[in-house]
This record gives sequence, structure tokens and C-alpha cells, in this order.
Amino acid sequence: MNLLRNHLILFIFFLFLTAIIGNAQELNCSVQVSGQRIQGSNREVFQTMQKELYEFMNNTVWTNSVYSYSERIDCNILINLTEQLSADEFRGTIQINARRPVYNTTYNTTMLNFVDNSFQFRYVEYVSLEFDPSIHRSNLISVLAYYAYIILGFDYDSFSPMGGTEYFKMAERIVNNAQNAPVPGWKPYDGSRNRNRYWLVKNILDREYSNVRQFVYDYHVKGLDKLESNITESRTGMIETLRLLQSVHRRRPDPFMYYLLIVMEAKSDEIINVFSDAFPEERSRVVEIMTEIDPANKSNYEKIMQNN
Repeated sequence: MNLLRNHLILFIFFLFLTAIIGNAQELNCSVQVSGQRIQGSNREVFQTMQKELYEFMNNTVWTNSVYSYSERIDCNILINLTEQLSADEFRGTIQINARRPVYNTTYNTTMLNFVDNSFQFRYVEYVSLEFDPSIHRSNLISVLAYYAYIILGFDYDSFSPMGGTEYFKMAERIVNNAQNAPVPGWKPYDGSRNRNRYWLVKNILDREYSNVRQFVYDYHVKGLDKLESNITESRTGMIETLRLLQSVHRRRPDPFMYYLLIVMEAKSDEIINVFSDAFPEERSRVVEIMTEIDPANKSNYEKIMQNN
């Protein structure tokens, strides 16, 4: 009888554990809220905000896919509050960082690492945070949901060609819902140099820039994921993927092309590191392509040629 009972307990525990793992949400997202620049306010509200935003990002079900804990997407959100406009209204910035594992290595490559400077929202402690894709109810929720889908879209694009389309379309839906919102970041004319949430998802879904999305797939699957097994083949493949970005830049050399800018911010340091000890001819080709695409960082790319 005791043996049967022990087996039953183990079986129930196994089912419980399987249910937990099978229903793991998509994001493994750390959230940090900094209110150091706001004087004289209740500091505990920032701690509560951080806890509730963490739970919102990690407990919301964003897709119909089933993720195990090990498959969750590692990401970070840093909210730096710079001004308190009223008792429950804040202004600041939000930094998005997301990573993807490289096949057969312990290395994680940066997929996103940028700052959104147009972040204004209302927050009331202990009011439930729930995302409704059909309506813009709260700017705080909409911004977080938007970036959750941007993170998902980039990740899926890196594993299959155009694999993130449905998630980018969800981000676009959030943008469309927010067009009447009285806060910045959602409209074509918001922000400086067309760098806002509207233009990011518009660029991503624009066929004129489809080679940038193809780059995201080829660079990772045909390049980084082969570094461990065949570094020569991997570098050759990565150079070819850079030509995809070059083709977009030559066809649409738009200085306001936010999508390409964000891809460059995430990958430029990595490209420099990968090719710093490559063959001279490879280094020369990479420097030529990158300085054409991203002339503002020409001096950084030229460092590739300094190694013998």
C-alpha cells in the first residue's frame, strides 16, 4: 500500500512538473525601474512598479506556441524615469535588450539593444496590468506589449525566413490602436529623425526592406550558428549576408531607416570581433561594406584592419 501511494505521489508530481514546463511563457525578461532622478517621491512605488512589470512581461501568454523553460527568450528592460508629471504620470526612457543562443556554443548573441526616448505613461500601484490586443487602454501596457512582440519577431526571424511576421503584425496592430493616444512614440511625426515605434514596425513589414529581415535569418543560421563547426564557411556566409544590408542601403539610402539602424546597433561590435582575426581580404571586404552602410562608425570598423 505504501509503495502504491508513493508511486501515485510521484506520478502526480511528474504531471504537475510537466504542466509547469509545458506552459512556460515565452519570455525570460528581467525588468529594472530606476527613479533616481525623481526627487521627493515615494520610492516604494518604483519597487512595486518593477515587480508588477516583471510579472506582466513574464506571465502574459504572447503566442500560441508551447515553450519549455530552456527555450524562453532572454531579454532585459530598463526603465529610467526622468520626470514625474503628476501623482501617477511619469516620463522617461525604456531600453530594450534581447539575446539569442548560438548553436553548439555557450555564447549568446545580441538581437536588440536600443533605447526608446519617447516613453510617457500613467501607473497606479496594484491596478491589474492586462493586455487587450483590440484596444489601447494604457500606454504603459501598450509599449511593453509592443516590445514583447518586437522581441518575439526578431527571435523568430533568426530561426526561419520571415518567421516573425505574425508577431510584427501584432506590434503593428498595437501601433494602429494607439494613433489617437495623446502620448509620443506612436505616430509618423513623433520623435526625431523618424525614430519611433511607428517607423520601426513599418520598416520591418515593408517589402522594400525585406533583405534586412533575410539578413537576420542568414546571418544567424548560415553564419553564427556555424562558427563552432566551420569558421571559414561561417565567415564567408556572414560576408554574403552583409551584402543584403548593402543592397537595401543602396536602393533606399534613407538616413531615417530606423530598422537598419537598430540591426547595426545590435551587431556592429560582434561583426568587428568576428572578423578581427580573419584573412586580410575578408577584413577588407567587411570594412568596405560596413563603412558604406554605417559611415558614422567608420573608425570602429577600421579597427578590424589593425590586427595582423
